[in-house]
Amino acid sequence: MERYEGLLRRPLMVVLLNVGLAAAFYGSAQIGLMIGLARGHISPFWPPTGIAVAVLLLLGIDMWPGIFLGAGVVNLSTGPAVIALPVAAGTTLACLGAYWALRKFDFRIELDRLKDALALVFVAALGAMLISSTTGTVQLLLTGVVPLSSFLPTWLTWWTGDAMGVLVVAPLLLTLVTVPWRRYRYVDSERLAEIAAVLVGSFGIILIGQKVFGVLFLAFPLVVWAAWRFQLPGAAPVALLASAVAIHAAMHGYGTFAGRHLSETMAILQLFNGSIALTGLLLSVAITESQRTREEIERSCTQLGNVIEHLDRAMRPDDTSSLRQWAEHKQDRSPGEP
Repeated sequence: MERYEGLLRRPLMVVLLNVGLAAAFYGSAQIGLMIGLARGHISPFWPPTGIAVAVLLLLGIDMWPGIFLGAGVVNLSTGPAVIALPVAAGTTLACLGAYWALRKFDFRIELDRLKDALALVFVAALGAMLISSTTGTVQLLLTGVVPLSSFLPTWLTWWTGDAMGVLVVAPLLLTLVTVPWRRYRYVDSERLAEIAAVLVGSFGIILIGQKVFGVLFLAFPLVVWAAWRFQLPGAAPVALLASAVAIHAAMHGYGTFAGRHLSETMAILQLFNGSIALTGLLLSVAITESQRTREEIERSCTQLGNVIEHLDRAMRPDDTSSLRQWAEHKQDRSPGEP
């Protein structure tokens, strides 16, 4: 994390990065507003929160003005000016709360531990985003934009929308930044072809399953396959593609969402986006952690075998003892063989 925070040593760079973050916040907000409720204030999928949390984790707390500026401009263009700044402040506090909480949990941006994934899900997404949804919905209620009878569904949609932004967008951005791209320059053509086939095939299968059969569950085995083969660099894009297809289907009312009421459409969309994001994230991190543990065990066994061999040679320099034979056997056997 410190390597990225070094970009903020110059004041001019801080200003430029904050302006860029505000522009990214505003641009991604337009995607969320496309699938908002009738009044256009609330969306079941809000990418700006994922971008904001990821940027804070990468660059540090000095990026909060960009979040506030971007959120303020978005709110000025979608609602009463009197609530623009309070709602923007709530969004900024929610993202800062997610950042501070993750730092307390010793969060690693590589997302290679199960505790990191759980912290991102329950602390940053589901926990911290309560701040933005509560402050924003209360402001809409006080100004009469939202009636009291609509307070709960509005608050729930706002909360899940911000949470989905963190769950879907933040892992993808962190993966793009932390993937060792130099290593992938030397990946063989078969591996590259498999990655491309997984992404293209996933999009096609999910789209056909939605348009022809009206089902969304075909996305889950594809996310599982991507997580097993490529971990988060594969699962995160597939989950985003699945969410994009589901959002498009919800907007145009086909497949699973054909003939459904607005509230039903929003509920199904939120449940699907949350389920697909959680599946990809948690499974990818669990596989990564399992592989790292296996590599550490194999490395420890190799070191132990070398120590035993040196001790055996020191004790029996002229013959091959059973101790040395055992050590050689442990080094030569395949993983998992007794």
